[in-house]
Amino acid sequence: MIEGLITGTLVGLAEQRQGKNDTSFVLAKVKAMPGEGESLIVNVIAFAAEACAALLALDEGDTLAASGALTPKVWTDKQGNTRPALDMVASQVLSVYHAERKRAATGGDAANPKSTP
Repeated sequence: MIEGLITGTLVGLAEQRQGKNDTSFVLAKVKAMPGEGESLIVNVIAFAAEACAALLALDEGDTLAASGALTPKVWTDKQGNTRPALDMVASQVLSVYHAERKRAATGGDAANPKSTP
């Protein structure tokens, strides 16, 4: 298993689903830019309640960072070209919205992180 951190933008909206035994999980697609103008789609699944809530709070195009277990994949497009992809089981998800909320909760000001109440 590879532990990794990816950053990118949300493609579409995250989708909550019910699994067997009434377990809840969230699916999302993240577009990451590994370099040189190419994009890489990361298929994200989250089971942890905080990670699920963070994904569901985002809109299409929002920037996020996710960490968790990565599995490299390859898929073939309609033209027959092979493309890389990643599957991630996200244990943590962080966005600008969550960073501001955490900063405020710890006594920092979003506009001035060094200030205290």
